[in-house]
Amino acid sequence: MWQRPCVGSTHDTRRPGEGWTTTPDSTRIHDSGNVVRRLKVGVVGLGEVAQVVHLPILASRPELFEISAVCDVSPTLVATLGDRYRVPGRYGEVSDLLSHDLDAVMVLTSDEYHTDIVTAACRAGRHVFVEKPMCLNLREAEWILDERDDAGVQVMVGYMRRYAPAFLDAVTEVRSWDAINYASLRDIIGQNQLLIDQSTVVLRPDDVPADAIRDRTERAHKLVEEAIGDVPADLGRAYRMLCGLAIHDISAMREILGVPESVRAAAQWRGGGFMSILFDYGDYVASLDVGVDMQKRFDCRIEVGAELKSLTVRYDTPYIRHLPTTLLSAETTGEAHVHTATRPTFKDAYVFELEAFHDVVANGTQPKTDVEDSVRDLELFQQIMSAFRR
Repeated sequence: MWQRPCVGSTHDTRRPGEGWTTTPDSTRIHDSGNVVRRLKVGVVGLGEVAQVVHLPILASRPELFEISAVCDVSPTLVATLGDRYRVPGRYGEVSDLLSHDLDAVMVLTSDEYHTDIVTAACRAGRHVFVEKPMCLNLREAEWILDERDDAGVQVMVGYMRRYAPAFLDAVTEVRSWDAINYASLRDIIGQNQLLIDQSTVVLRPDDVPADAIRDRTERAHKLVEEAIGDVPADLGRAYRMLCGLAIHDISAMREILGVPESVRAAAQWRGGGFMSILFDYGDYVASLDVGVDMQKRFDCRIEVGAELKSLTVRYDTPYIRHLPTTLLSAETTGEAHVHTATRPTFKDAYVFELEAFHDVVANGTQPKTDVEDSVRDLELFQQIMSAFRR
């Protein structure tokens, strides 16, 4: 099923805050005459991804976003990041954050808590951005879908790789091809912290209550068991790998290639830490290799080939800001075989993604990475787990 790419249209090339005036209702008016509504955002979860990515982006675009409230189980994170970003609302409970005057809530917590927070935000009438995975099983997805529809709000899921211009260019071209000969996806990376610690100072306080840590472990086991049953530990870890890392690749694969007819084969090893999957597209097969080790590198790409041309989207780690996503092309024309490399922009995919979220909330556009889109990943995960068992 093809899904039309979309990105937000609110980007401005000036420095943050330059050339804007603010009206009492938080509408921002640029000196070019453009009117942009500034969103009051509450951020739930202040860990690595919030510190390295989301909070800096929100702060760098004051014409689009105001960080109005933050929430975390760690009092240190709430106080420190609240001071750093001059946030007026600082909370330890989600229910208290939702009483704050907000347009939208960003859910950046550990995925075991996504469903409870997303549904509570929907009931409070707030639009929601939730990092992938949206949730861990199909029952949770149905709950989120029902609460979203009942509240009449939007829920957008954070698949940032699908907002990178290099990826969107590849999607447009591949869809114009008459036939695809092969597709290959690779996501073999070092643990995130290995790269983060070389480039960014991240707060990791030890003031999280012990009962909160126990609750997270118990909740994770329960939700995964609900998704795939009482399975051996390696299959449980493989499922979490699907939800945590492979979901990026599978989601992007669906957009550029469509939904596969079936999962032809799959294998996992190293206790679920590595996996290979073959997706059947009828007249060709797409392969995906995923794994995490201790090497300090990020090896991630999507390659699609036709008879005379191939395209490769190459990603770098998102935890070092502004590393470009590139589009590589190789084409045979007569006697020549020509290689080209295109870097559409240094602006990273997370920025495009949050601009798109602004467009969703401020202008009522439909997010391409919505709840229904995310459900397709969970359905494919069921097929992959069946292939692992075989």
